[in-house]
Amino acid sequence: MTQTLKAEPENTAARVALWRALHVQADPPPHVFVDEVGLKLVAPPDDWQQRPDMSPFTRPFRASIIARARFIEDLVTDKVARGVGQYVILGAGLDTFAQRRAELAARLVVFEIDQPGPQAWKRQRLVQLGLGVPPFLKLVPVDFEAGDAWWERLTAAGFDAAEPAVVASTGVSMYLTRDAITVTLRQVAALAPGSTLAMSFMLPIEMADAEMRPMIERAMAGAKANGTPFISFFTPAEMLALGRACGFKDVRHVSAASLAERYFAGRSDGLRPPDNAEELVVATT
Repeated sequence: MTQTLKAEPENTAARVALWRALHVQADPPPHVFVDEVGLKLVAPPDDWQQRPDMSPFTRPFRASIIARARFIEDLVTDKVARGVGQYVILGAGLDTFAQRRAELAARLVVFEIDQPGPQAWKRQRLVQLGLGVPPFLKLVPVDFEAGDAWWERLTAAGFDAAEPAVVASTGVSMYLTRDAITVTLRQVAALAPGSTLAMSFMLPIEMADAEMRPMIERAMAGAKANGTPFISFFTPAEMLALGRACGFKDVRHVSAASLAERYFAGRSDGLRPPDNAEELVVATT
C-alpha cells in the first residue's frame, strides 16, 4: 500500500516563513533580513498576523530566526566569493534563498534536502507562483523517518564530494538524537577541504535567561504536542567538543550576543535575539 505524502509544509517551516515576513511588515527598518517570498508560498488567511504564534510574546524568537538567517546568508556570500560552488540546506523547509538571491544562487548548485511530502508541496507552489525551479536548484527529497540516507540522495542529485561546499542546518538539531547529529557531523567533516558547516543548536533550558524560560517552555510544549519534541540540547562547550571529535579542523561558537551586536545594535525598538537559547556552531574541514 502506497503511503500518502503529507502534501503541506511542516508547521514549524510555515511559522518561520511568516516570522521572516512579519519582521519586514511589523518591525521598523533597518530590516536585518528581507524575505516575503515565504509568505507568498504559505498564502495564509488575511488575518495571519493575529495568529497566537505571531504575537508580541514570540518577538524574541522572531529575532533569533532572522539573525541566524542573515548570518548564514552572509557566510554563503563570503564562501562564494572564495570560490565555493555548492550549498546544501539540510531540513530546508520554506527556505527562499534561491528565489530572493537568484544572482548569487546562480553561481552555486543549491541542494535543498527535506521530507518528500512538504518538498513536493513547495515545488508545486513555486510553479504556481511563476517562480519555477531553476537549473541551479536541486530539490532532494529524503524520508528521514523511513531511514533514507540523505548523503546517498544528495550524491545522486549531483553533489560533488570532491569539491568544497557550505552546509547549513538550522532549527533541526533539537529534534534529532545525539547519535543522529554525530553521524551528520562526521559526514560533513569528511567533505572536501574548505567546506563549512553552520548548524544551530539549543542550549539547556537552565542556561537561558530567566525571563525567556517560560517562552522556551511554551515552544517546547508546542513542539511536543505536534509530535516533534525537542530531544537534544548542548552547552557551547559540548558542541565545540563534539565538532572536533567528529573531525572538523576548526570549530567555533557563534553566540546570540555576538549576532545581536553584529545585526541589531542601535535599534530603537529593542529587537534582539535572546541569549543562551538557540545559537550557532560553525565548523570547517
